Amino acid sequence: MMEVYESSLFHSIKDLIQQSREKVFRIANSTLLLTYWQIGKLIVEDEQKGKERAEYGSYTLKNLSRQLTTEFGKGFDESNLRNMRTFYQSFPICDALRHELSWTHYRLLIRLNNTDKINYYINESIQNSWNSRDLKRQINSLAYERVLEHRRTSEETIHNVLKDPYIFEFLGLKPDEKISEKDLETAIIDHIQKFLLEFGKGFAFVARQQHIATDTSDFYIDLVFYNYILKCFVIIDLKTGELSHQDIGQIDMYVRMYDDLKRIEGDNPTIGILLCSEKDETIVKYSVLNDKNNLFASKYLLYLPKEEELKELIDQDRIRFELDRDQSKP
Repeated sequence: MMEVYESSLFHSIKDLIQQSREKVFRIANSTLLLTYWQIGKLIVEDEQKGKERAEYGSYTLKNLSRQLTTEFGKGFDESNLRNMRTFYQSFPICDALRHELSWTHYRLLIRLNNTDKINYYINESIQNSWNSRDLKRQINSLAYERVLEHRRTSEETIHNVLKDPYIFEFLGLKPDEKISEKDLETAIIDHIQKFLLEFGKGFAFVARQQHIATDTSDFYIDLVFYNYILKCFVIIDLKTGELSHQDIGQIDMYVRMYDDLKRIEGDNPTIGILLCSEKDETIVKYSVLNDKNNLFASKYLLYLPKEEELKELIDQDRIRFELDRDQSKP
């Protein structure tokens, strides 16, 4: 009885200390952001006093950095002062700052120079609890550009959740070695947290090799997720080779079966995704993938490409997506 009491007391105090530390961190972080924003504001206002002053801005920052470093120590080098100036210029309204994000987050965001892109990464960082390392990876892998369609309204759809291509360099699989679908599936399960981070927001893991039984046959679905934003099941079929008509027919059948046997009242129609290493666009265009809004084929890469290569892949996919969407309109 005494041990139970001591354990309960310990956990109560532990929770109190953790909550206090989190509160202190939030206050300190908010104070730091406000201080750096105000420093940036003072620098900009000082530089704007006159053309002559602006021309000597670089000298002013060097001198200011030396004085502040002497007085307060590290953290006020010239590059960081430039960051503070850009911070204020990028977020001129102080009340718009999101204090859930750290200064390291904001240092990454101010390099983007695109309001829509910045807002996307801010919202995703907060909704998905990205730390600064997560945010850096998402920016470097052009996550914003890889989303199929960016929101034009507040409505959430599968098109502004899914990406193409997906980048799975974190799985540790070598792109130049032949791997099986089972190898790919195992690697995803072993790195499920990173997979969910890359896959998109709102996904929760449900099952691996989920058994679906009919009156005459047994089937096994590679991966099953539930998206709590879209309120639907998302089933994934993994393909390590070229995409075929048989693969498309199979995912179509799986979706129909899942809707019939697993979907319950309140769930939206099931979504099926073929994750494939090679995607034949001709097969995609002349199959049910082009006719249905709940079946998708997305390419995956086992390495992080160079930026130019990735941009080229994204541009090709976006052009096809826009053309297909326009053609499907009545």
